[in-house]
Amino acid sequence: MLSTRLQALPRDARDTLFLLAVIGLILLPQLPNLPWWCSTLAAIVLLWRGTLAVQGRPLPARGWRIALLALTLVATYITYRTLLGRDAGVTLVVILLALKTLELRARRDAFVIFFLGFFTMLTNFFYSQSLATAFAMLLALLGLLTALVNAHMPVGKPPLVQAARTAGGMALLGAPIMLVLFMLFPRMAPLWGTPNDAMTGRTGLSNTMRVGSVAELALDEGIAARIRFDDGRVPPRTTLYFRGPVLSRFDGREWSAPPPFSRSAAPRNLRVRGAPVGYEVTLEPSNRPWVLTLDAAPRRPELAGYELFATPELQWVATRPIGDLVRYRAESYAEFESGPTRRSAVLQDEVALPPGSNPRTVALAAQMRADPALAGASTQALVQNVLQRLRTGGYAYTLEPGLFGDDSADEFWFDRKAGFCEHIASSFVVLMRALDIPARIVTGYQGGEINGVDNFWVVRNSDAHAWAEVWQQGVGWVRVDPTGAISPDRVGQFRRLAPQPGLIAGAIGAMNPTLSQNLRAAWEAVNNGWNQWVLNYTQSRQLDLLKTLGFTAPSLQDLALVLLALLVAASLAGAAWTLWERSQRDPWLRLLGRARERLRQAGVEVPESASPRQMAQRLSERFGSGAEPARQWLLRLEAQRYAKAPGDALPALRSEFRRLAWPR
Repeated sequence: MLSTRLQALPRDARDTLFLLAVIGLILLPQLPNLPWWCSTLAAIVLLWRGTLAVQGRPLPARGWRIALLALTLVATYITYRTLLGRDAGVTLVVILLALKTLELRARRDAFVIFFLGFFTMLTNFFYSQSLATAFAMLLALLGLLTALVNAHMPVGKPPLVQAARTAGGMALLGAPIMLVLFMLFPRMAPLWGTPNDAMTGRTGLSNTMRVGSVAELALDEGIAARIRFDDGRVPPRTTLYFRGPVLSRFDGREWSAPPPFSRSAAPRNLRVRGAPVGYEVTLEPSNRPWVLTLDAAPRRPELAGYELFATPELQWVATRPIGDLVRYRAESYAEFESGPTRRSAVLQDEVALPPGSNPRTVALAAQMRADPALAGASTQALVQNVLQRLRTGGYAYTLEPGLFGDDSADEFWFDRKAGFCEHIASSFVVLMRALDIPARIVTGYQGGEINGVDNFWVVRNSDAHAWAEVWQQGVGWVRVDPTGAISPDRVGQFRRLAPQPGLIAGAIGAMNPTLSQNLRAAWEAVNNGWNQWVLNYTQSRQLDLLKTLGFTAPSLQDLALVLLALLVAASLAGAAWTLWERSQRDPWLRLLGRARERLRQAGVEVPESASPRQMAQRLSERFGSGAEPARQWLLRLEAQRYAKAPGDALPALRSEFRRLAWPR
């Protein structure tokens, strides 16, 4: 019914509706990145233009377009406080594409929309280069090519299927060129940047932690990193601590990392034991400078294109935010100690507490110090005493602890007795400092899960974790995870608290408990393959490809030479194809062309469209009976063409042509 109504529309209306649908497909992945007013305005404009096309009404006057453009500029500036940068620029491009449809009158207007659509399609990759985005943009590309081909088709109502078939053929013909350029075009560092978006974090980790400000923690199941351990040897799960920012400064509510200029005061002094663990990390874009490694990595990770340095807190940091998918190798030791082995002034920040903060926790520390059983106890004994309190004191690990007040440690220890890892780690460190034991909070990721499809270890944003480090005389900094004392499953067997599944996921899980997990694992494995072979195809991998081709020490010059050789080979192949195609041309027409050339040499000019009979008549008019053999040959050539059973007379005519004496 709908297809019948569409076929009844005029050609212009039908083509306009198809183009509007393609524009909608281009803009659909951008909706989460656009302000609500931009999405709403673009949808209204596209629906307005579609209604005008169906009803055959005239387009709005120029004043409407100018007013909408002015409104867009004002709204964009109010939203972003600038008209420059990635977000503001994409917003303007989206609205300009929508507004351009309101002046779609002629084919040249359609061409402007086509190329503006191609550009808008590319802006989707500013925000996501995932496989889903690539697939959506591939559909959009085929749609735009179909609309472009359809605009060049003759009058009438040619079927869109025919235009789509031509567009698909064009895309397939261009695919080999695209593949060669992807594999061999030298990859350089970006020559441009997008301002105002460099520090938009996506991983959930931060260099600050405000305790108690979140009443309910919503877990993000997005992937933060994928790890492939050498020879598939995964360390014990209880040792999988991926180090992030270390927070040592506390103002009563918020923990923060020390500024970079003060970090040089504390020596790193890393001491490792045992055998190292080698692994390769595929880190998702975070727009943060942190390079994820297992505790502890003494050597600089092998990350091309970034300059890295290690902080005294054992965290590896890049000199610029990591805004792309990156892959690097690292080596870590599960057994390690770090920091000074003797108490000194450099540890003063790690015992400081704001005056008057958490008085009940401070009183608890004084009570412990006055306990005869703990008199003169070592740091290790005090730590074990506090951990025992967490195990036996009725404390719980929850994602819904409610909002905490200013004295969050007091509320945790004496009132709520429930929280997630940041509450537990913060309260533990406050108590340690009240006991005059240097302590600090380490944030990062803990745990992960194996993907049974591709055997990569997957670390999710929901694995974000906070634990503690305490300082011991003669040893240095030692990891203590107080969350494990309350909920051993969180650190050991990884039976995590998780949000309620959605309607579809819940229905699938109810039918088959493992089906949902298997589907997710398969999809993530496909995405990982996309990341490994497409997004993370770096310059080093290009040079590795040349090694497989026989280059011993490949360079960018070798890469350019190989690309040039392939281009020359492709050009020669195209020339050969052209010659072959010419040879496949109608042999009768080629023979007629040779006859026309003989007539020109004899001084008889005939048009390209002249038939053999017309050529024979012109020959007789010029040379009379002296051209009779050639005239008879031309008539036989025409008879062979239009005979009901032409047979195989063409070779004989071709042989006779070579022996024929043409008049001069």
